[in-house]
Amino acid sequence: MALTDLVSAHLRSGQVSRVVYGSIIGLALVLALQAHPPELRFIIGSLWATALAVALAEFYSEWVGAATRTSMGVEAEHWRVSAADAVGVAFGIAFPSVFFVVAAFGWMDVDTAFSFAIWTGLLLITAYGYIAARLSGANVVKALFQAATIGLIAAVLIGVKALLH
Repeated sequence: MALTDLVSAHLRSGQVSRVVYGSIIGLALVLALQAHPPELRFIIGSLWATALAVALAEFYSEWVGAATRTSMGVEAEHWRVSAADAVGVAFGIAFPSVFFVVAAFGWMDVDTAFSFAIWTGLLLITAYGYIAARLSGANVVKALFQAATIGLIAAVLIGVKALLH
């Protein structure tokens, strides 16, 4: 399968919403850690631990919901989709850790890693908003409006952090 096919399949999956959700959580965590930056290993560990905890919470809550909705067992396909959604959330949360791993190797300083983590988070969230709108049939103007709206959530997080510090 070609890379473009994989990207297209991903963009048409339910995981897009989970990656956006995870990205917002990851961005909030990065912003909180930036105020008093701990050691890089703590930043990386915090992102990965949060990714794991939230992904497991997503999967468990889906299991509880499925168990209460039906007295008949839940099909394997449902579990596969739930697991894929949990992985999407984890990816969105853990993605910024890439920049801190690069900083740990000395290839970038910590302030630059924070900048990349913050602005790529904003870009990812905004880009998914645009792509989702276009895939749903919206014209360019409506897609840009939707992207700006979802991007505003990330921008508000960044702005609040800037005002508080």
